[in-house]
Amino acid sequence: MKAEVINPFLESARSVIEQVIQISPSIGSLGVKDIIPGQDHIWIQIGMSGHFTGMVVFEIHEKVALRIVSAMMGGFVLTEMDEMGQSAISELSNMISGNASTILSSQGFVVDITPPQIKIASMEHSPGKALCIPLMMEGIGELDIQVMIS
Repeated sequence: MKAEVINPFLESARSVIEQVIQISPSIGSLGVKDIIPGQDHIWIQIGMSGHFTGMVVFEIHEKVALRIVSAMMGGFVLTEMDEMGQSAISELSNMISGNASTILSSQGFVVDITPPQIKIASMEHSPGKALCIPLMMEGIGELDIQVMIS
């Protein structure tokens, strides 16, 4: 795993979240985490190829995802993660990943990303470890960015 790849995702996530939901997230501690899908969590998986091969997974508790989507929709309150909510949270992860790949490109790395795949409650994956960093959004909750690179 390459630690330097996570910084562009953090930079991008902070910027995109500030623009889209007008909250400045704080960054938690970088750690290595076993990938275990959590109950009532949403996982958005984005594949990467090029200089770095692997995936980025955005893990969000469903209640936090609902708050994020509500903020993205100007305060319209969602009570369940319907198709529109899933589309909005997928697009947020796509914006973060796209911006991160642009940052990586400016650093001389060629990285292609796949469209986001959203999984609710569980995720089919190969067991493994990921670099994980939480972003805390005041009044909303936590979004974990997990990077698995080979």
